Amino acid sequence: MKSQTAPSLADVARRAGVSLSTASRALNDAYGVSAATRARVLDSAAALDFVVSPDARRLAIGTTGRVAVVVPHIERWFFGQMVSGIERVLSEADFDILLYHVDDAEDRREFLARLPARRKVDAVVVVAFPVGEAERERLELIGAKIVAAGGQSAAYPYVCIDDFQAGRLALDHLTSLGHRRIAMIAGSDPDQPGWPAIPGRSRAYESALGALGVDVDPALVRDVDWNPVNAAKAMADILDAAGEPPTAVYAHGDELAFGVLHTLRHRGYRVPEDISVVGIDNHPLSELLDLTTVAQDVGGQGAAAARLVLQALGREQDEPGADPGAGVVAPVHLIERASTAPPRT
Repeated sequence: MKSQTAPSLADVARRAGVSLSTASRALNDAYGVSAATRARVLDSAAALDFVVSPDARRLAIGTTGRVAVVVPHIERWFFGQMVSGIERVLSEADFDILLYHVDDAEDRREFLARLPARRKVDAVVVVAFPVGEAERERLELIGAKIVAAGGQSAAYPYVCIDDFQAGRLALDHLTSLGHRRIAMIAGSDPDQPGWPAIPGRSRAYESALGALGVDVDPALVRDVDWNPVNAAKAMADILDAAGEPPTAVYAHGDELAFGVLHTLRHRGYRVPEDISVVGIDNHPLSELLDLTTVAQDVGGQGAAAARLVLQALGREQDEPGADPGAGVVAPVHLIERASTAPPRT
């Protein structure tokens, strides 16, 4: 009966007539093995149906081959796109992705504190939340690099958009059309209170109105959890509370804008004839709903974050003159569709 014992590296070395260390270097494509010897070892491995252990191979080249990607939400479009971009680049570089969904701020702190003891990784990508100094120091004890995707953090490399710039693009579009009475539906994450301290998209609202000498009317501003249903309710509240309805609505994100559109149409307002609406993100549904928006490439940001990981691990060369510890600010641009128009005179 044929033995069921799996062939070992020693079997491969014996068949190829080389030492154990030479066989290991040949199978791991390491330096110092001639092409003829490598071919002989590979032929021996194939004949014996020998499979290189991924963990053993990674140990030989000094890496775990694993990157932890930590997300606060998995059901939202933004996070799915970000993870997809990260995975695409890292998988091509032969890294395994360990996806961790950690809910609120306290859970994230506890998770990051436990991570070194749970399973060693080469790097941690945090998606749209900050890492505290204590957690960062603990991760550095195991040599894990940290990269932020979808948010700016000065302590480690990051990829993000300039939220202030994105907001100004949306608002400058509205004001250039002649709008002055503009409502804002601001989105925030209740699991991350105080981060960022002053959201760039809200600063853009105050800046754009201030540049025109227009005071912010509190009756036209609502801050909601990031959810279209909450945005729909907030829009109804604005319409009920304001003596005069706004001529335009600026939403922090397209998903919030979807809720705004729902309420306006159910209340009998025409978009954009009565009220214009603009968002940020270019969500896949935005084109179908004819929503004017400021587009960002979320998957591209994930890919850029993955490349920062590879650079930090010495697996990808930095751009000439680039600071490996610096951040990447991704571009944004306005896409004008049918949800915005000049206000009625």
